[in-house]
Amino acid sequence: MIRSVVRGTGAALPRRIMKNADFEGMVETSDEWIAQRTGIRQRHIAADDETTASLGEAAARAALDSAGLTPADIDLIVLATSTPNNTFPATAVEIQNRLGMHHGFAFDMQAVCSGFVYAVTTADLYIKGGLAKRVLVIGSETFSRILDWSDRSTCVLFGDGAGALVLEADEGTGTIADRGVLAMSLRSDGAHKDKLFVDGGPSTTGTVGHLRMEGREVFKHAVGMITDVIEATFSQAGITAADLDWFVPHQANKRIIDASAKKLGIAEQKVVVTVDLHGNTSAASVPLALSVAVADGRIKKGDLVLLEAMGGGFTWGAVLVRW
Repeated sequence: MIRSVVRGTGAALPRRIMKNADFEGMVETSDEWIAQRTGIRQRHIAADDETTASLGEAAARAALDSAGLTPADIDLIVLATSTPNNTFPATAVEIQNRLGMHHGFAFDMQAVCSGFVYAVTTADLYIKGGLAKRVLVIGSETFSRILDWSDRSTCVLFGDGAGALVLEADEGTGTIADRGVLAMSLRSDGAHKDKLFVDGGPSTTGTVGHLRMEGREVFKHAVGMITDVIEATFSQAGITAADLDWFVPHQANKRIIDASAKKLGIAEQKVVVTVDLHGNTSAASVPLALSVAVADGRIKKGDLVLLEAMGGGFTWGAVLVRW
């Protein structure tokens, strides 16, 4: 059986760090208020010369270095983003060009904060279908470009950054002991569109627009939806929460992360949390957290790792990977 095995990870963050206290002169808020309700203490904000493409390229190069590969070894690039450099072409092809790749193919994937989870499952299917042997999966965002900096309920939550991993085809036995992507579950429900969206677009306003969110409504649905796809993934793989080595959730809010882990029976020491350092980086959130946990030695070869995310739409999903 063909498995999609992780060969390398990488990350890139903008130079500027914005602390919670920096918002105190901009909107009515405080470091204590933000940290208590979200767990966020700082986030990175892109400068004018830092874009979704440049951050994605840097994360991709770091992942390739980690894998001991070059752009010539890659067949496909899947970029998860909600903040592309241009309406078209896909920012993935810009990254492809930046990497000096003139072969293979590249495209963007839009599932907001769930984008990276969707992209990993898509890459896995291309690999299993024989259309690609090695895939560069990237999550890159510059959400600071679509924030309303006068809206204290949203501007304090988001940050910019990029994360990437390299997936490579390898032979497995078809059992849970295999390395690589083992199980997945994806969902969406457009009935919740107005709870988290951007109020602009080419076909409606002709503008980029700003992010709008009904925070309480998102929180109300998040834990149940996250639990739904994770339990479906566990069932598919024939495991329980006790079998996990690491849980790498979307880094949106510490309260959601804690409540989800508790409901699923995942021990606190198995949960990777970086929301305090990065804020919510949407599709970059999960690969950034992965990169941190791999770099500091927590996630090791053979570990059973669960990835999870939920985003606007609503979209939500989970992927189980043997490292």
